[in-house]
Amino acid sequence: MNSDILSLDRIDIKILDILQKDGRISNIKLAEAVNLSPTAALARVQKLGNEGFILGYEAKLNYEKLNSNFVVFVEILLDKTTPNVLDEFSYAVVQYPEIMACHMISGGFDFLVKIRCKNMEEFRRISGQILWQLPGVKETRSYPVMEVIKDSSQIYLNNKIK
Repeated sequence: MNSDILSLDRIDIKILDILQKDGRISNIKLAEAVNLSPTAALARVQKLGNEGFILGYEAKLNYEKLNSNFVVFVEILLDKTTPNVLDEFSYAVVQYPEIMACHMISGGFDFLVKIRCKNMEEFRRISGQILWQLPGVKETRSYPVMEVIKDSSQIYLNNKIK
């Protein structure tokens, strides 16, 4: 287990759990939920931020209303996996906001990319103008999503409580 998490107590874990479910909760309500004074709760939140447990806050947007309801996962195989090719590919990927996520993986492909866009036509444009232009790309396999069953960015914390 990572030693960083060992520095957290039950209250810290509960604060993190509450904040990842509602990042806009008032400090007063947060304090009530964890049985602390507002001053103590705010100090805990600031400490969690300063120690890097909280990286930031963002709004969860409605993909459907924003014409971004089409999801495609793409496996990418590079022609070589030398350090310089991996670095060039990684640097290039982060430049494109159309690419929501990119993970280096083991197995038959080198990277797994998540794209969210309007429709198949837009994905074809992204594939041709972005994915195939990334450094070192040898092969791709695309998997359009038929239905999203679960899509969460929350970390399960209940098993982390001391």
